[in-house]
This record gives sequence, C-alpha cells and structure tokens, in this order.
Amino acid sequence: MDAVPNVTRADAAQAVRNPLAFIAGRWTPSPRTVRRAALAALVMAVLIVVTGGAVRLTGSGLGCPTWPKCTDDSLTSTREMGVHGVIEFGNRMLTYVLCAAVGWAIVAARAQKPYRRGLTRLGWAQFWIVMGNAVLGGIVVLVGLNPYTVAAHFLLSTALIAVATVMWHRTREGDGAPRPLVGEPVRQMTRVLVAVTVLLIAVGTVVTGAGPHAGDSSEVHRIPLDWEDVTKLHAVLAWIVVTLTFALWFVLKAVDAPGAPLHRTRDLFLVLLAQGAVGYVQYFTDLPEVLVGLHMFGSCLVWIATLRVLLALRERPAAAGVAAEPPERSALTRT
Repeated sequence: MDAVPNVTRADAAQAVRNPLAFIAGRWTPSPRTVRRAALAALVMAVLIVVTGGAVRLTGSGLGCPTWPKCTDDSLTSTREMGVHGVIEFGNRMLTYVLCAAVGWAIVAARAQKPYRRGLTRLGWAQFWIVMGNAVLGGIVVLVGLNPYTVAAHFLLSTALIAVATVMWHRTREGDGAPRPLVGEPVRQMTRVLVAVTVLLIAVGTVVTGAGPHAGDSSEVHRIPLDWEDVTKLHAVLAWIVVTLTFALWFVLKAVDAPGAPLHRTRDLFLVLLAQGAVGYVQYFTDLPEVLVGLHMFGSCLVWIATLRVLLALRERPAAAGVAAEPPERSALTRT
C-alpha cells in the first residue's frame, strides 16, 4: 500500500490558494486518463440534453414550478408533486453529475505534463457554459416554459457539446501549429457544411417551439408560426446537409485525401441517414414521444459528427517532450 505523503502547512496553504496547482504538483494523469475525462464530459453533455428532452416530452417541464427551489417551501420535490416533480428534480440533480464530469476533465487537463493551457481552457469554457445554462434553465421555469427561452437553453447545450467535442479531439493532438491536410476549397466547403448544420439545428428548435410538445399539461405559449411550414423548412435544410456531406466525401476521394477525413465524412453521412429516417417516421406517426426523444439524441450525434469532420481536416503535431498520439481509426472500420 502506497504511503500517504506528509502535507506541510505550506502545502495546505497552497491547496487553499490554488487547489488545481496543488493537485497538478502531486499527480500526473496518463494521456488515456485525460482522454477518458474529456470523453466523460462529452457523454454527460449529450445525456443532459436527452434527459432534458425527457422532461419536456413527459410534460414535466413545470414539475418543479419554481427555481432554484423545487417549490416555495421545499428544495426537493415532494410526494404531492407526483412523477412529474421527480422527473424535473432528477434532471436538475443530473446537472451536478455534469459538473463533476467537467470538473474531472479540468483537473486532468491541468495536471497533465507538460501543462497544456489550451486544453485546460477548453475545460473551463465547459464549466462556464454549464453555469450559464443552469441559470437559463431556471429562467425557463420562472417564465413558464416560454419557447424562446427553451430554444436558447437547447442551443447553449449545443454549444457545450461543441466545446466538449473539441476538447476530446484535442486530447489526441499536440500543441503545435495546425497543418491542413486538404486544400482551402475543401476546407471552405466543410465550413459551409458546418454553418448549414448550425442553421438546421436552430430551425429544429423553432419546430419544437411551434410544435405540440409544450413540456407541460397546462396552457404554454407556442411560437406563432405554422408548424407544418417550419417542419418542411427543417427537412429542406436536412437534405442540403446530406447533399453537402455526400459531395464532400466525393471531393475528398477525388483529391486523394487522408483516411481520417474520408472516414469521418462517411460516418456523418450514415448518422444523417439514420437521423433522417427517424425524423420522417416521427412526422408521419404524429410525433410519438419516444421517437422525438430519439431524434433529439440524433441531433447531438449529427452535431458531434459534423465537428469531427471539420477537425479531421488538419493535424497538430505534438510539442517537444510530448509523445504523439497515433491517428485513430473510425469505429466503423475496426474489426
């Protein structure tokens, strides 16, 4: 059994002043640990979106009618509030699990040797997004599930997923200057794909805000737009994203691009096809809650896959003293 190191008074003072530096001075995580910590933060970011969707789809959005307490007299849900109170309060508690995952990612990044400032900043960026979204979630409750605040709440969660994805990817890279693997026209095409995907997700929040799943059984204000028209616009944007993805894959093949961009573009195309199938089925079956929730999960996967295509178009060599990470293979190509 390892001996417990003595902690002097000076050590204790440092731990109070700068706990991260104190931990970093006494613990060096392996690169695999840092990667797992970043992945855990990403998984929790997706999970909080899915469970938030479950709150809305079960009509539990006002299960806890106030914030930060669940009721005026109770911090937690009460028996009289029933299952809706349990679901809403459970989702609030999951935020603490998300904070723990992000905190682990920050600590692991800060303790890595040599110190990587950029990686640590990505962890802190996630922390502040989580804090901001927690406050915004409280505002959503206080304004009675106003659809515009609900949309902003989802979009901020999408930003969290973006930062978490970048951090996870950066754990496999060095800190050298990025080197493009393809020409500028291909990179520009990919930027257009990312921009249209952002628009697709944004319009998806409008579909939600105008649609029938208001999040509570009471009368909840909806976005005053024709739901059918907004849904058709959403479908058109989805087909544009699919077309751009297929065109990008074809261009990458034509220019003999490295394997990583090709594999990730193919993965994105497959995710888009699955997401599109779920979207059409839910539309023609009057939006069953299970399929709507699955579509929200698919939205997260589409966003992650799109960002991974963008990130695969360049490489960053390891800085001096840092072992380079071997290039990863797509999960769909592993045997």
